[in-house]
Amino acid sequence: MSRMSIAAAIFLLFQVAGFISSLHAVLNTRTSQGAIAWVVSLNTMPVISVPAYWVFGRSKFQGYVDALKDTNLIIKEDKKKIHEEFMPFVVHVPDDFPEYKAITRLSTSPFLKGNRVELLVDGKATYESLEEGIKRARSYILFQFYIIRADHTGKRFMRLLIDRAKAGVAVHVLYDELGSREITDAQLGELQAAGVHIAPFNTTQGDMNRFQINFRNHRKIMVVDGRETWVGGLNIGDEYLGLDRKLSPWRDTHLHIEGPTALVAQSIFWSDWHWAKHELLSGLNWTPQKASGIVDENGQDVLVLGSGPADELETASLFFTTALNTAKARIWIATPYFIPDESTQVALYLALLEGLDVRIITPRINDNWFVNNAAKVYLSELAKLGARIYYYEKGFMHQKTVLIDDKLSLIGTVNFDNRSFRLNFEVTGAVADRRFARKVERMLETDLANSTELTDFDLTESSLWERMKAKGSALLSPVL
Repeated sequence: MSRMSIAAAIFLLFQVAGFISSLHAVLNTRTSQGAIAWVVSLNTMPVISVPAYWVFGRSKFQGYVDALKDTNLIIKEDKKKIHEEFMPFVVHVPDDFPEYKAITRLSTSPFLKGNRVELLVDGKATYESLEEGIKRARSYILFQFYIIRADHTGKRFMRLLIDRAKAGVAVHVLYDELGSREITDAQLGELQAAGVHIAPFNTTQGDMNRFQINFRNHRKIMVVDGRETWVGGLNIGDEYLGLDRKLSPWRDTHLHIEGPTALVAQSIFWSDWHWAKHELLSGLNWTPQKASGIVDENGQDVLVLGSGPADELETASLFFTTALNTAKARIWIATPYFIPDESTQVALYLALLEGLDVRIITPRINDNWFVNNAAKVYLSELAKLGARIYYYEKGFMHQKTVLIDDKLSLIGTVNFDNRSFRLNFEVTGAVADRRFARKVERMLETDLANSTELTDFDLTESSLWERMKAKGSALLSPVL
């Protein structure tokens, strides 16, 4: 067979694959616009589009929910007992807050009282808190991060976990295999030899998931003894201490939560571990307890939300849209990646039309060129309606923080982009407490003081090159 014939046969195979893939896109793509775009590209440029579709075009993570169904039947009675024990901690909100029902249904867990929350600003405070928590552990540690570096900071935490494992504490470590690709076989062997149970999230396991690399586990969760948890923006690495020459100082935010809500974070880890290892994680404490040392009887009301591409609904997008719609006076958003989807854009447009104080803080320097340029399209549109836009100047700001009015604070791993809203497994801590909100307000005021406000920001007045970069990058927003 001649080279020309081989090439023609290969192209024909791609054409057939493109046609079949386009049928899959029609049935499964989230929006009609997206389906049309994929159908056109799959049938006109199949050689490029077919591989791209099966890596980037899927909107649902296959297998995660199915893997839990049989297990849920096994632990049905245990779940019922745990649910009953949580009832005294459930926050019941008055009928004049209709959004609360939607929020609790999305999270599968309501706000729980009896918590004590600590705001952790930047790497030093966060790592010290994590280290103290590891040393406090008496029964077990659940340690999950998107990125665990093999640098000085990574080795620091590996040593801490090894020490606790040798002391008889059950240590379970879960990491994203792409985000934590620096971890070596030798380091894994050292952890395992010390008794640490460690596993990658295993995104691509299963026959249908070989190309499922577009879905990442972006969560950062640590749970100690079922009594306390940490969630937020920081991974484990030197750069989070400001040691990256290009992106320093590093600005980030984390939460330390003690109380019954820690068990919600624990349940998220439990589900992820089950997917990764296909085993039940036993020996965990599931009895909710009020935090020690809380000042008043009820403590602080906290909700922990796990979201991801295995959810039946688009949990993160719906949750943040609902939360934004509750605002009566202000919405302050600090995020490194601002590429909001249509629903969150509409929520912010309505807030501005109602005269709310909408401020968005995003870093001037960014670790993603496309995101940095695409964000200008959305920031410009909001600025036209009166949003105040700030570029953070003091290094790279990586925190994911939202402050709504004077009570609700959202801090976690979710960025304002399609990847966090739909493609990544994420976790968010929501704190409904006025005193805590004041702390977040003061923190963000410091960030504003370290930022430059972009007055009269209008992309249409930029150069043709700047507009082309921004508009062109925005076309990639579904996968950024």
